[in-house]
Amino acid sequence: MSAPVSSIQSIIVEQKLTVSFKFLLSLYAIIPLCLLVQLIDVSFLHDYLKNSLPSTPTHFLLFQILFGTPHILASAIVLVGNAEYRKFYKRNIIGFTFLVAVVFGVGSLFIPYKVFYVLVAAWTVYHVIKQQHGVARGVCRLPNWAYHLLLALSIAAGLFIYIGIFLKNSLEAHEVALIKLAVSSLCTCMILTAIYCLRLISTKMGQWFLWANVLLVVSSFYFYVQQYYFLAILVPRLVHDATAYVFYVTHDFNRHHQRPQNFLYRYATQFNINIFLVLPLSSFALAFVLQAYGDLWVSLITQLFFGVEIHKVITVGLLGYFALLHYYTEAITWKLGSPYRNYIGFSD
Repeated sequence: MSAPVSSIQSIIVEQKLTVSFKFLLSLYAIIPLCLLVQLIDVSFLHDYLKNSLPSTPTHFLLFQILFGTPHILASAIVLVGNAEYRKFYKRNIIGFTFLVAVVFGVGSLFIPYKVFYVLVAAWTVYHVIKQQHGVARGVCRLPNWAYHLLLALSIAAGLFIYIGIFLKNSLEAHEVALIKLAVSSLCTCMILTAIYCLRLISTKMGQWFLWANVLLVVSSFYFYVQQYYFLAILVPRLVHDATAYVFYVTHDFNRHHQRPQNFLYRYATQFNINIFLVLPLSSFALAFVLQAYGDLWVSLITQLFFGVEIHKVITVGLLGYFALLHYYTEAITWKLGSPYRNYIGFSD
């Protein structure tokens, strides 16, 4: 999701909300808060949180319901809930769906699981970090070489951290050491590059955004080394998801607040639900139902009608597809010329 200030389209007259760069920057306050939590745990709680929190965050149902899944579903609701967008991106959606079916259907017959995992992990990390650097790009206004260098260093470091956390039970000691050495080197290069780039940024806001994105990766690496895996994932996940929600809610409010243009917002108006709350409520409710009960319901239905239990159709199959579709569509739906951009404006 990229938001260069120089390429922002003119805001329509009816628009009431704008995306505040100050608010987006404030989301990075999760970094010092998590550092404080870790310090309290080490100093006073004798590592109680480290030992109590799930070592793999995705195994924690509440984590899945609060982070990740809701914003993925929110993006799908925005895309498929508007006839104009469905028509505009119809070919993209059909082509991507066919590609996923071929790659994961045919490819799964001869491509090793770990290769699939690393590819999806790389795309996940790229998506998360690219969004944050894309948003900051309009404030920092770095030269292309500096922007792409910092982005590449951040993505590479993030990928190693991701692999180190989610594959930790299958990694040998020397592999873990190599991962930590690689991330240390990448973070050092990233910090040195950021120090050099400070002279290229003319505003304090831009400089703060630069360091915020650097610390996003560095803090995640620190928590990984300290074995606070939950916090290592929480920091970038919260910043990414909350940033995305700011765009989604702003877009939907500006599109629907004067005249609701789909059934979801028309029903919300009838029940006097504030337009601002419709997308968060619907996406979190849907995430809860699918994550908590989706697999169970599908398994019961297939057992009843076909005598066969099919597991994880929803949490792995359907939500996995929505996640991949989200990674793909978010790279194109917020670009200049997209109908989405008619309902987004920016302010300091």
